[in-house]
Amino acid sequence: MILGYIRVSTDKQDNQKQKHLILEYAHSNSLKINDFIEVEISSRKSEKLRKITELKDRLQKDDTLIVAELSRLGRNMMDVMNLIQELSDKGIKLIFIRQPELSTFNSAHNKLLLAIYSYFAESEREFISMRTKQGLAAAKASGKKLGRKPGQKVKSKYDPYLEKIKEMLLKDVSITSIHKIIEFGTYVGLRSYILNNSELNKILTQNKDKTVSLLAINYLDN
Repeated sequence: MILGYIRVSTDKQDNQKQKHLILEYAHSNSLKINDFIEVEISSRKSEKLRKITELKDRLQKDDTLIVAELSRLGRNMMDVMNLIQELSDKGIKLIFIRQPELSTFNSAHNKLLLAIYSYFAESEREFISMRTKQGLAAAKASGKKLGRKPGQKVKSKYDPYLEKIKEMLLKDVSITSIHKIIEFGTYVGLRSYILNNSELNKILTQNKDKTVSLLAINYLDN
């Protein structure tokens, strides 16, 4: 089995870019992806929530795991190295598309490279976090109001699909089916987008009310 793993931390990142990268790599190397594990969650969360536990349970000896880059597997250097060691010991082939030199984990040279990459990835995240906090503190000290203005709309990666989602909701298509049709994002992300969009949420609520009314009529008729 060939499994693709995709993880994004926030709505600002696009899991479709990772998916496209993996599919493009598979096509170029005459590989067939059997399935994807996709999750929209911070790397700070547990292995279970990041679906790493599911990933380890599903992969067996001689299977292949394809990931866009090393950082998708975790945030902490030791966690990433331990996971890769565990999968390698299990006989699973690992492919990091953006770091092909790390795809073989059976030599001292590659293990050293992996440690260096992991260290820099972890350090970069800490630097970005520190810089962001310093920037926010400086802005607050200068009297600048933080956060979005009242009534200001926040753009979502689902906005390009707004009309299509609206059309399907009006036809009483379930969120699960809509997610399968548009083949974008995650079910949780799509559901959150619909619930937080007043127009889409209204249509969804009306559909639920209509369903309840029909059930009540059928009950009374019987």
